[in-house]
Amino acid sequence: MSVEKQSDNLPITVFFKHNGKIAETRAERGKTLLEIAHDNEIPLEGACEGSLACSTCHVYCPRELFKNDPFFAKEISDKENDLLDKAYRVRENSRLGCQIKANDKLNNMTFEIPKATVNMAVDGHVPKPH
Repeated sequence: MSVEKQSDNLPITVFFKHNGKIAETRAERGKTLLEIAHDNEIPLEGACEGSLACSTCHVYCPRELFKNDPFFAKEISDKENDLLDKAYRVRENSRLGCQIKANDKLNNMTFEIPKATVNMAVDGHVPKPH
């Protein structure tokens, strides 16, 4: 087996920051940040189970991902943007964890979990007509 193929099989390291603590995880390429967090018992909510129907898996991404990889920002869909509009304290580096798949560019990056989420199904949110 070639060295390149062996390294492709090695997991990458992804860090999650929550409430001032940083947790290190080993991640399989292709898994979403939401799946990685759940596999490692990290409290990243995922009310819709990754079906792109809520904003509870909202994370703050490392700014260097947006600066160094123009594609990272371009891969945000209109639906993800619409859901981010409903998320808690959105920043310019916000994404939904269910939409970010682990790859080599995420290796050794830290994703911050916001202090709160907005879950319209349980937070008593009542939509009002425009």
